[in-house]
Amino acid sequence: QVRLVESGGGLVQAGGSLRLSCAASGRTSSMAAMGWFRQAPGKEREFVASITWSGSSTYYADSVKGRFTISRDSGKNTVYLEMNGLNPEDTAIYACAARAKSPPMWNAWGQGTQVTVSS
Repeated sequence: QVRLVESGGGLVQAGGSLRLSCAASGRTSSMAAMGWFRQAPGKEREFVASITWSGSSTYYADSVKGRFTISRDSGKNTVYLEMNGLNPEDTAIYACAARAKSPPMWNAWGQGTQVTVSS
């Protein structure tokens, strides 16, 4: 079983930056990738970004490309989401997730952290 703990959310003005962290523990050897998802009030959860556990590949939602960067520190089993150029539409609860190798499902989730961008 994989346990994920996020940190780094908060309130920021439009145009500002935040960095989210997600520390993984437990059976990290079973993980193929880690990612970030977000859910805004009244909206469905959406994919934001992901990175393979090897760190060799990254993927981004079109809405955050060029503004957000996902990275990982293998020594700390931690994944980061650097968010720049934030706008009010980025306001949401951001949750970290882990995708298993088999079956390839997002089956571990963190508790989520609130990101609020004021205009």
